[in-house]
Amino acid sequence: MEWTGQRYADTPTVQAQTYVEAPPQRVWELVSDIELMPQVSTELQSVEWLDGATGPAVGHTFRGHNAHQAIGEWSTTSHVIECEALRAFAWAVEDPACPTAVWRFTLQPEGPGTVLRQWMQMGPGRSGLNLAIDRMPDREQKIVHGRLCEIEAGIEKNLAEIKRRAETA
Repeated sequence: MEWTGQRYADTPTVQAQTYVEAPPQRVWELVSDIELMPQVSTELQSVEWLDGATGPAVGHTFRGHNAHQAIGEWSTTSHVIECEALRAFAWAVEDPACPTAVWRFTLQPEGPGTVLRQWMQMGPGRSGLNLAIDRMPDREQKIVHGRLCEIEAGIEKNLAEIKRRAETA
């Protein structure tokens, strides 16, 4: 796992990777299927394409419905900002010019399989996390660190489940 930044204004990131014993085509089918993500995510409960879109392409949007024991329930609109088949799939949450978060999967062929990475950046746009930071500014680093730990655990779970599905298909 790799982290950068400890303050929200630093747009902290977290990233993890795994080797999947499956070709990029199979891994791509899984990571680019947003409707699969609620089955592997701890927070994402459901998702649907918007505006008539039926699959990933730059400019397409989707709505995600999330739940967290301490935070509650919320929905966001995400905008696909990168979609290169067999290589990268990324989306910006809410405003693509100033997102509350950016998420990205990258695939790299290696031998008979694929190195799969998942990366996430907080901010720079305000998110629900800012409400906690606004109430307790002296605890910002602890709040950000705690959220990064949760995201790290979620990414590890996502990668493990995608790996399992790709290798058993």
